[in-house]
Amino acid sequence: MNVYIIAALYLIVPVVIVFLFTKYSIARKVGSVIMAYAVGIILALSGAIPTGTDPGAENLASLQKTLMSITVPLAIPLMLFSSDFKLWTKSLPKTVIALISGLVAIVASVFIGFFLFRESGINDLPKVSALMTSIYTGGTMNFYAIGSALNVDPETLILTYTFEVIVTFPFIVFLTAGGFKLFRKLLPFPDESITVDESSINISGDSFENYNGVFKRSNFPKMMLALGISVLFLAFGAALSLLITGGLNEMVIILTITTLGILASFSKKIQKLPKTFELGMFFILIFSVIVASQFDIYSIGGNALTICWFILFIMITAITIHLVICRAFKVSGDLYTVAMVGMLCSPPFIPPIVGAMNNRKVLISGITIGLVGYAVGTYLGVTMSLILGML
Repeated sequence: MNVYIIAALYLIVPVVIVFLFTKYSIARKVGSVIMAYAVGIILALSGAIPTGTDPGAENLASLQKTLMSITVPLAIPLMLFSSDFKLWTKSLPKTVIALISGLVAIVASVFIGFFLFRESGINDLPKVSALMTSIYTGGTMNFYAIGSALNVDPETLILTYTFEVIVTFPFIVFLTAGGFKLFRKLLPFPDESITVDESSINISGDSFENYNGVFKRSNFPKMMLALGISVLFLAFGAALSLLITGGLNEMVIILTITTLGILASFSKKIQKLPKTFELGMFFILIFSVIVASQFDIYSIGGNALTICWFILFIMITAITIHLVICRAFKVSGDLYTVAMVGMLCSPPFIPPIVGAMNNRKVLISGITIGLVGYAVGTYLGVTMSLILGML
């Protein structure tokens, strides 16, 4: 398929999803991000996405990287504009516990998995372990950073990423479909440190991800104002990154725009701009379609399935250890859920989970935990590779 057609699909599909979301209840039950992921995977499995030596594959990969590097930085401030930062500061102690226990759970599960699978025939197991540490604490950005830093074999890199999608995607579907209720039962603790001012934020299910009015002409100028502010934040983050690192460092940019987004949320004028959260979600849908379209099932073969079992073991073990620690410290089920998603899947996956739970109070906590993961994921991955390499 022509690269320009694929690029157009990346932009058109989210518009169609928003339309379906406003018209049909079944679309709202499935979830906008899940629909975006489904379309992306269908594109990948259909063979429509050029890969390897296919004509246009290199140009498409460059386009995907560019769009992914823009959409998330634009989305995060927009999602934060309507949030009340005070809600997060009041829940800080529990958020820190959820973050630290999550990091401990992931590192511990990778260590255990390494010793259980080191005779399984997985090539470069220390490097694969490092990749999983980085992606489960910091997301795709850290995953590819580790792959480059450790000079991981391209086939190993593709297989690990492919199986990570296969393993993690059902977990997101499970949570979005109501699986979060299980964690509410296992962690039946209230968010006692959080108080909600109903006059400043409406957390009802109908208002959380409500695209009604997104296409209204009267809302358009204010939405564009919000987008303009987000673009300015991105430009400032890029300039600061150039000043500090001499290049465009995604971690510096993400942390900068998140800080600016939180600060901007204190402005009542910005907080009251209409549909900023939904506009941010639109960029997340673009990101989700692109990520899912990179899914590669055709590289699976031989003993590669062992990597899948290794990844599945790490995810289940990390979830279990994190759950046990959070229960000991009486962390609420919803905070535990967003903490786990923030690290296993990265911040862009927080909003749909928060929307499904109908609890916007944990939005900033989840995003913040994921962003801390961005900051430490690469360091943890390199450290893990060095330690396991010596073992």
